[in-house]
Amino acid sequence: MSEHEANARFLRESIIEPDAIARARAHAVELGAAPVSAVVGSQLAVIAAATAARSIVEIGTGAGVSGLWLLRGAPQAVLTSIDNEPEHLAAARQAFSDAKVPSTKARFITGRASDVLPRMNEASYDIVLVDADPENVIEYVEHGLRLVRAGGIVLVPRVLGGGRVADPVQRDEVTAAYRSLVQETQESSAVLATVSPAGEGLLQLVSLADRS
Repeated sequence: MSEHEANARFLRESIIEPDAIARARAHAVELGAAPVSAVVGSQLAVIAAATAARSIVEIGTGAGVSGLWLLRGAPQAVLTSIDNEPEHLAAARQAFSDAKVPSTKARFITGRASDVLPRMNEASYDIVLVDADPENVIEYVEHGLRLVRAGGIVLVPRVLGGGRVADPVQRDEVTAAYRSLVQETQESSAVLATVSPAGEGLLQLVSLADRS
């Protein structure tokens, strides 16, 4: 076993997922909703807590898994979750109810993110999580950076594409989009960017935009 594989296994086995999130994960898997891993979820919670987030948008519900992790870190926040699959949103609502999340702390919007995001107020959110329609990831990140306040964070899980992004031989559209996103944000003066390789990878972008 390589060092990388050993580290990845250790992290997977070390993260303790709260029961409510574990139940939401099991339901998400049944629905084919592809929730974020517990390793990435724990990072979402820490980031939400560290930023004292009060207003969060997630693009793609993961049937409630990512939202529960975010609110675990920032229970004071209000989460807006966007998904075009009514069944996934219904599962998220049930997961939030089971986890005793107050109904005032979450709102669910059914629709395509490309239709919903342009209608949302810019510079109004602390965190935007982009976890849907990977073929549109660059468009959604652009919207996310418009929506977050200066100092706000855009988060993109799965950005390493299961190792495909690091492999120059892989040139499919989604892999190329993730690769361009990582490279271009590293070079951008509008954000501070880093990638955590833990789990499926997590791109973290802090907006430096001054909208005053």
